Amino acid sequence: MKRNSVAPLIVFVYKRMEHTRQTLLAANQNILAEETELYIFSDGPKTKGDEEKVNEVRAFIHEFKKDSRFRTVTVIESDENKGLANSIIQGVTEIICRHDRVIVLEDDLVTSPYFLTFMNDCLDYYAENSKVWSIGGTTFDLPSLKDYKKDVYACYRASSWGWATWKNRWERVDWQVSDYQEFMRSPKRKRQFRLGGQDTVTELKRQQKGEIDVWAIRWCYQESKEQAVTILPVKNLVRNIGWGGDATNCDVDRFHTNIDNRKFDYTLENVEINSRLMKEFRKYYYRPWYRRVMDYMYVTIKKVVRW
Repeated sequence: MKRNSVAPLIVFVYKRMEHTRQTLLAANQNILAEETELYIFSDGPKTKGDEEKVNEVRAFIHEFKKDSRFRTVTVIESDENKGLANSIIQGVTEIICRHDRVIVLEDDLVTSPYFLTFMNDCLDYYAENSKVWSIGGTTFDLPSLKDYKKDVYACYRASSWGWATWKNRWERVDWQVSDYQEFMRSPKRKRQFRLGGQDTVTELKRQQKGEIDVWAIRWCYQESKEQAVTILPVKNLVRNIGWGGDATNCDVDRFHTNIDNRKFDYTLENVEINSRLMKEFRKYYYRPWYRRVMDYMYVTIKKVVRW
């Protein structure tokens, strides 16, 4: 399809050298890299102990910049530690105000060579469709996709694992969630939010209490309020390699996503929610009590062994 423009790519990094290396090298192999402006936001160290790792990542970024295939590479280094949520909210806001649309990765996401192509094509195609909140690059191994006849599907939940959106969607988000108390008193609104996953209300509650440092659940919450959808590909274009270790919010890989690196020939179209696909999608975010206990034991044992 004819492309109107090429959106900038933003990558957020912190102190994970090997993850950052894999993320940037994979992005560098994307077909549209030579036409894409790349912005790399490097957060500052949280503690003295983090300084060496942060500096190692920054040294690699500047070396990468010299030989990169990207049209331009701009590195923005923060002296202070903003934290994951503030880094992403502030960084996306800065760049999206300049370019009107953005594509975003974090430092633990390895992409297919067709990731940027798909994102840009979708940003053009769905720009005027106000029901589409964002574009995602990650899809799960949903059984019903085997018989699904389209190349994209609609989802009630935005993805933070390789995504894209437009300024006129991003600027509508109330990051303070000022209507939180009203939302918590509304069974109807909570049911609507849970259409994207059984964990959504709990995660928003944890974020509001300051128990977790996340931006994505607030992004998803606004999408639910707008009664909008995210468009996802039937082939997975992103793999999360950041489980455990230094991950901010992810300890156990429950999703097991693998990239489909074959050429992705797709036809874009406006799609409605497929209830069977959405039911299967929600299962990825449902953890019965015994799985939560197993995850807790896994993380605890791993920390003890590492210590």
